[in-house]
Amino acid sequence: MHSGKRALTGPARLAAPLVAVLAAFALLLGLPAPGAHAAETAEGKTFVIGTDTTFAPFEFRQDGELVGIDMDLINEIAENQGFNVEVRSLGFDAALQALQSNQVDGVIAGMSITDERRQIFDFSDPYFESGVQMAVAESNDEIGGYEDLEGKRVAVKTGTEGQTFAESIADDYGFEVIAFAQSAQMYDDVKSGASVAVFDDYPVLAYGIKSGNGLKTVTDKEAGSSYGFAVNKDANPELLAAFNEGLAELQESGRYQEILDTYLDAGAADTSFWALLKDNAPAFAKGLGLTLLATALSLLFALILGVIFGFFKVSANRVLRGVATTYVSIFRGTPVLVQAFFFYFGLPQIIGQPVDVLTAGVLTLSLNAGAYMTEIVRGGIQSVDPGQMEAARSLGLGYGKTMQKVIIPQAVKIMTPSFINQFVITLKDTSLLAVIGFAELTYQAQQIYAVNFRTAEVLLIIAALYFIVITLLTQLANVLDKRFNK
Repeated sequence: MHSGKRALTGPARLAAPLVAVLAAFALLLGLPAPGAHAAETAEGKTFVIGTDTTFAPFEFRQDGELVGIDMDLINEIAENQGFNVEVRSLGFDAALQALQSNQVDGVIAGMSITDERRQIFDFSDPYFESGVQMAVAESNDEIGGYEDLEGKRVAVKTGTEGQTFAESIADDYGFEVIAFAQSAQMYDDVKSGASVAVFDDYPVLAYGIKSGNGLKTVTDKEAGSSYGFAVNKDANPELLAAFNEGLAELQESGRYQEILDTYLDAGAADTSFWALLKDNAPAFAKGLGLTLLATALSLLFALILGVIFGFFKVSANRVLRGVATTYVSIFRGTPVLVQAFFFYFGLPQIIGQPVDVLTAGVLTLSLNAGAYMTEIVRGGIQSVDPGQMEAARSLGLGYGKTMQKVIIPQAVKIMTPSFINQFVITLKDTSLLAVIGFAELTYQAQQIYAVNFRTAEVLLIIAALYFIVITLLTQLANVLDKRFNK
């Protein structure tokens, strides 16, 4: 930690007199001072910054707010340099994809600066010198070093320095590396006994141990690489320059070290289950509200799509049947997660502008559920005895009237149970939207247990909320079914 500060502040102090001299000459010649162009260009602008969802102490949720070393740095640098930031908590992999698809302007997420990443991104000056340590469960006295890992499995977090280091020595010591998306998940994997050890960035591991993650370190810190702020290659040079200037000023003033000390010397408080529920009630309420909103919008559009394409499927027109069949095949034949990634990360590259996370989520669920509802509508209509249509037509009713008065009323009774089942499935599928940063219930749970590492209790609360909402939705649907389908 401190070595990172010296490495950054030393050159800045040596260069300060030279910068001052150049600035004086620039003023005499009527030219802009060095670095002034970048600061002036960045000043007044708003930049969208992507970050991880759970990487305490660098970014995590506290009382519903995104805090941590990275968050304090980017916010204070923005204030110092006169630009604004809009932070999007996406997850590490998703944040990098968002940057490459121009959904965000930069990424700050405890990101190690590597030669491979330099081929794709431009990095700021390093703002933190990291390292790697290995930890095991507190009750494990068998693993004391790398030589004890032979034939066993270890856990790492995707994209971290811990993963890079573990994979670099895996063949030498004969162990298997399993990657997880979140720190809390890999810690739980070790505590459950599935993995015997975890390799993690030392500040993250130290914070987790202080917060009660149930692990203990068994090796000394290995030298590691540096963390940096990233933008796309040859893009946003003014943002990168402003970040470097702001970082140097924070280090010079001592504020940088204050930010580090605030988080590296702190851990999450140990509270009772009821305190856990009470303290995080706002986050649970927000997640539940967004879950219900996404569900309601998705079901509305899915129902419309299902009815339209359902009628297309039973149409005598070959083209309409073909269109409906293609739609159903695509959205029933691809995973929901792939669809979510496409609408949030892929679609913006096609249309040339960002897509809001709620819009992407509703598009995903609507089109996916609509494909299943199409088959429900088709099946319901075709389940009505064909003799009903023939009898109505023989009495002089036209096709439209026959469908309206005879076929549809009977088909609706057949379709209702399947519709109710699809409603429940769509509600549960909202949890998949956490991967693109939609702050529904599952996303909120991830934010909470990333800080306090009380995974089982938090997931129990979330499961109870889902159960209550789904039960109430099912009861309401059954009441409506009995009322309108007597």
